[in-house]
Amino acid sequence: MVVATYRQRENDCISELWFFAREIGDTRFDASRTGLPSLVVARTSLDPELFAIRAYEKILENPWYFRYVLKLTPIHVTVTSDVESIARAALELASRKLNAGETFKVETHIRLSSLNREEIIGAIAGKITNKVNLDSPDKVILVEVIGDKAGVSVIPPEMVVSVEKARRRARKVRADQEVQSYRHCPPPPGATRRRVSAKAQIRG
Repeated sequence: MVVATYRQRENDCISELWFFAREIGDTRFDASRTGLPSLVVARTSLDPELFAIRAYEKILENPWYFRYVLKLTPIHVTVTSDVESIARAALELASRKLNAGETFKVETHIRLSSLNREEIIGAIAGKITNKVNLDSPDKVILVEVIGDKAGVSVIPPEMVVSVEKARRRARKVRADQEVQSYRHCPPPPGATRRRVSAKAQIRG
């Protein structure tokens, strides 16, 4: 996984991820700094998508559980950062995870490397028969290049967990629940009588 955090808070982010991993039963979790500010890489023994789902659920349950994790991106495979290896991994994943009729786009993030973004995209998208949708794809073929390593995944766009967006979702869910709870609460004793009296006074 690739995890974004605050600058100079990378170690705090790693600790936070480690405790969360233990909480969800990932006893072989590992994370490290990348040498780049605000960026951490992690390896989970669980399905990386499941890890992301559990993180999202945790934020809905407790919006301030994560204080240093900003964004979490699942990665399915890691390869050497050359175009051929990246394209091979992406196409193999797409053959399993991109269903017939689903649209896609290729998204690349290149750091500490001179690889050409357009070359990577062309090597992948040019060999997939599904339709491209740059605005609202069903799946994203994601390539994260950091130096001599590249992470590749094929995921629904919502599988990239933004902590801030999840917090906003949690606030909305709680607000909706409070509204529903209020609507179903019986009126306090005497409230109905007072309303009837007020209406009578207005009519009078």
